Amino acid sequence: MKDQNERTEIRLALPSKGRLSDDALDLLKKAGLGVYKPNPRQYRASIPSLPGVTVLFQRAGDIPVSLKEGTVDFGITGWDVVAEKTTNGEVLPLHQELGFGHCSLNVIVPENWEDTCQMADLHAVRERLERPLRVATKFSALTNHFFAEHGLDDIDIISAEGTLEIAPSIGYTDLIVDLVSTGTTMRANRLRALDDGQILASQAALVANRAALQSRPEVLSVARQLLEFIVAYLRAQGNLFISANVRGDSPETIAEAIFSQTVIGGLQGPTISQVITRNNGDWYAANIIVRKDQLAQAISELRAIGGSGVIVSPVNYIFEEEPQAYKDMIAALEGDL
Repeated sequence: MKDQNERTEIRLALPSKGRLSDDALDLLKKAGLGVYKPNPRQYRASIPSLPGVTVLFQRAGDIPVSLKEGTVDFGITGWDVVAEKTTNGEVLPLHQELGFGHCSLNVIVPENWEDTCQMADLHAVRERLERPLRVATKFSALTNHFFAEHGLDDIDIISAEGTLEIAPSIGYTDLIVDLVSTGTTMRANRLRALDDGQILASQAALVANRAALQSRPEVLSVARQLLEFIVAYLRAQGNLFISANVRGDSPETIAEAIFSQTVIGGLQGPTISQVITRNNGDWYAANIIVRKDQLAQAISELRAIGGSGVIVSPVNYIFEEEPQAYKDMIAALEGDL
């Protein structure tokens, strides 16, 4: 296999199946980076708006390994598997909150352990058993580290694949460390998470091979493009565009009235332009961006300053001068030098 410095194509790994795969493809499509996959049986595809980028489909858990080894340059997968399988900084997070794949990694005990609610309570369980606690998990590195932080550095990790929830009831293990999304399966199997037993909150993340970013300018350029469009799309999802007609003496007086309110100030401020009317009335159009959850208040505030003809539209993208995520990536890379 060619070393990444000899490779000319830039590779982005996506989950090959499941909800994570569907949501990753949907995000890229809505962010203007749609994946073209002519044959659904193929494990290679392209992104027409990013020439030179090859999309590879892998198991979600294999993507961090490929990134660590440098066989791919970028990946979208759950942060939980990235944190478990990459521990030496080989993989750099570019965006850890893509908005899907939410779950948490938790310490989970049998429901009938009534006196065990905190991590500290596990010390009493260990003393009662007179042996190290047996913990079944797919996340041995994160589990060992978390338990050691709580003074339990002699646990017996039982590496397991597949369903873990049944393990405590059949005596296979004392407790488990597993991912929880809704908690339904956990409760159905008479298990519960410890109050302070959350090891990690996770969702889908965009990550990259650190060495590729440092040694290949073309990879750094693609990182910027990915972040530009993904961040612009995600930022837009929480906002709405509002246009309203407001009567006033001048743009300045209308801006002053807008700034006297709480939520209608816009991103940097409103855009105000004169409305040409038949009777030459002093009307101006004010355009602003507001958060979706503040729409009702925004309408009320616009009416309070005399706004009418209010139009509300969705926003597809909000591009910044330079995404903060890109600045953070550059700072992380410069910190290595």
